[in-house]
Amino acid sequence: MKKVVIIGGGAAGMMAAVAALQAGCRVSLYEKNEKLGKKLYITGKGRCNLTNACETEDLFAKVVHNGKFLYSSFYGFTNFQMMAFMEENNCPLKTERGARVFPVSDKSSDVIRALSGYLKRLGAEIHLNEEVSRPVMEKGRIRGVVLKKNSRFVEADSVIVATGGLSYPSTGSTGDGYDFARQAGHKITDLTPALVPFEIRELRIVQEMQGLSLKNVRVRVVKGKKILADEFGEMLFTHFGVSGPVILSASSYAAAALKKGPLDLLLDLKPALSEEQLDARILRDFQTQKNKQYKNSLSQLLPARLIPVIVERSGISAEKQVNEITQKERRGIVESMKEFRLTITGLRGYAEAIITQGGVDVKEVNPSTMESKKVKGLYFAGEVLDLDAVTGGFNLQIAWSTGYLAGKSAGSLSE
Repeated sequence: MKKVVIIGGGAAGMMAAVAALQAGCRVSLYEKNEKLGKKLYITGKGRCNLTNACETEDLFAKVVHNGKFLYSSFYGFTNFQMMAFMEENNCPLKTERGARVFPVSDKSSDVIRALSGYLKRLGAEIHLNEEVSRPVMEKGRIRGVVLKKNSRFVEADSVIVATGGLSYPSTGSTGDGYDFARQAGHKITDLTPALVPFEIRELRIVQEMQGLSLKNVRVRVVKGKKILADEFGEMLFTHFGVSGPVILSASSYAAAALKKGPLDLLLDLKPALSEEQLDARILRDFQTQKNKQYKNSLSQLLPARLIPVIVERSGISAEKQVNEITQKERRGIVESMKEFRLTITGLRGYAEAIITQGGVDVKEVNPSTMESKKVKGLYFAGEVLDLDAVTGGFNLQIAWSTGYLAGKSAGSLSE
């Protein structure tokens, strides 16, 4: 019976254990935390958006880096297979807006319970509070791992590194897997926080609107004339800048360019209306409240906290009566709503990042098996690899699919 050692008891590690057990292996999983799935527990604000119910072929468009590498993984263990696995293991699911899939209970603990329960039933050896210090290799082949406690050597036929990245370090994601990969001769691509809020130069403006959430906004990140990201949905103003689903997704496309300098963030506050339609709407509102001051005339169109900012940005006196506002001035109001410009100066840190961008260079990993091309019997799965996607359950599907493929391949009898 093949012995498979898995380093990391998160999403990818648990799914790798599932597949290796199904292949008839002896599985030892080492997790340095006191419980499995610690990061999984906090995903989706504790609700766990565990996958997306889009067509499997549509998953690739949501991957930001190295989507082609995931062909065997995504088709080898699809989003629908993941959903079926959960349902079969007493975790009923529901699908919400954007085809995002959650447990019916809205509790991430139910996802962890389904996985850990399966592992225990099939006899996985789960070692909690047990940290691996290094993999052991000999003549281009994995031999096992050394544990930090007492420097004990654990022999293995295959080792799967599923240690996550650097995001949410409080959950144990401290980059160990990158060190293990380097020891095996692997290149690590540039690492950066991803799916993370933006820091904004115009602090006074964002702080005036701190806590304000906007539901249907178009967000573009622009460098010169090049559009790096174009997203539609919900965003939030914070004490340091902007956050929310569309901002997090945009951050994945903007991270690399931000290292070279600030970028423009263009907000279209009324994406459902063309400039002409918005102008007509403003004119209609003005006509019904002719004697009002400009600062009191936008309540039908904008949230109260946003009005003073738009008034200031349009360059029109707040006290001016609306019946005195010219067509040219109205165009300025339209522009301030359709192209609300802010300057992105940076990303928040790993403590606020949902995932890490960058990782083990996928050119050095076999996409059909997740095995290292440098060391036989060494496999990688999940966030430790240079793979990332936008929000909506896609990053977890990468973890499930790569974990499953690594576990199945590591457990295969063919050498």
